[in-house]
Amino acid sequence: MSVKLIAVDMDGTFLDDQKKYNKTKFLSQYQQLKERSIKFVVASGNQYYQLKSFFPEIAPEIAFVAENGAYIVNEEQDFSVAELSADSVDKILRFIDAIPGLNTVICGKNSAYILSSQPEAFYQKMKNYYPRLKKINDYQEIDDSIFKFATNIDDQHLANFMTSLDEALGHIITPVSSGHGSADLIIPGRHKANGLSMLQKIWNIDDAEVVTFGDGGNDVEMLRQAGFGFSMANAMPAAKAAASYTTVSNNDEGVLKIIDKVLAGEAPFN
Repeated sequence: MSVKLIAVDMDGTFLDDQKKYNKTKFLSQYQQLKERSIKFVVASGNQYYQLKSFFPEIAPEIAFVAENGAYIVNEEQDFSVAELSADSVDKILRFIDAIPGLNTVICGKNSAYILSSQPEAFYQKMKNYYPRLKKINDYQEIDDSIFKFATNIDDQHLANFMTSLDEALGHIITPVSSGHGSADLIIPGRHKANGLSMLQKIWNIDDAEVVTFGDGGNDVEMLRQAGFGFSMANAMPAAKAAASYTTVSNNDEGVLKIIDKVLAGEAPFN
C-alpha cells in the first residue's frame, strides 16, 4: 500500500525543543512529496495562526488540523469549524472557575481569550501557542465560535482534574493531555484523527495509506488510526502504546528521517 498522506504533530514531534526544524531539508522533502501527490498535513493542538507561521513557504497549499481537530483549514480555506453551544460553554466555564490554581485559555475561531486576572507568566507562555490571544475582563466580552479550552495546572493535580471534569461534563467536553501539566478540553469526537478522516474522505485516502507522527495524549487517536503511526522516542507512554512504529526523538529529526524512508521506499514502506 502506497503512502498518500503524512500528518505531523508539532511540539515535541516535528519541532525540536527550541521550536525549530531543519527547514532546508524539509522543504526539499516536501517538493518530492508534492511531486508524488503525497499530502502533508499539520495536526496540532495549537492555534491555526501559530501553526501556519512555521510554514510560510507552503502554508497556502497544505492543510492544518488545528486546535486538536476543532478548526480545519485546507489551502487557506476554512474546511471545518466546530462550535460548542452557549449553554455548554457556560457550564464548562463555571466548572473551570471553581478549580483553584487552574489557568485557562478559551479558544475560538477568530482568537483565543484569557481573563486579565490570570497570571502574567501564563499569558506570556500561552502567547507562544496562541499569537491571537486577547485579554478580557469578563467572559461576556467574547463574541466568537468557541471550540476548545486550553488549561494548565500543577502536574500533581492534573490527573484528578481530568477525571473530575470527565465525570461532571464528559458528555459535552473531553480532556486530553498535551503534556507538562497541560490539558486541552475538546468537543467529544473532534480530535485529530477525526479531522484527518474528514480530509481523507475528500482526497479518497484510506487509513492504510496514512503516516502520522506524535508524542502526546492528544495524538493517540491519529497514531492508532493510521496505517503507519509513529511515536517519537520522547513520547508519553500513551502515545507509544497507540503507535505501531517508533522513531528517534524530536531533537534528532525523527520525523524527517522517516519521511526519507517514505521517499526511498524503505521498510516499512516497501
